[in-house]
Amino acid sequence: MSRVCQVTGKKTASGHKYARRGVPKAKGGVGLRTTGKTKRQFKVNLQWKTIWVPEINRRVRVRLSTRALRTITKNGAYATLVKAGIIKPSKGKKKSAPSES
Repeated sequence: MSRVCQVTGKKTASGHKYARRGVPKAKGGVGLRTTGKTKRQFKVNLQWKTIWVPEINRRVRVRLSTRALRTITKNGAYATLVKAGIIKPSKGKKKSAPSES
């Protein structure tokens, strides 16, 4: 399974790791010199979580980044999972407008 967050869509990013040597100028040296550049991957911090969604009265197991967990805490499980397309909106009874007598 690929390392992708089901809510935010975050995935592994590529970048570089820089090897440096020397003493920083702030510490009285001649500055840092880059002596090597190596390819590396920045991996997403993913967690398998089972989340209780009271609106549909069931648990949903999803693979989330820790950022998505904060989003769920802020916006609520149901709203976040519906927006991400993980669960379908529930077909509840429509509230009728109050009739004026």
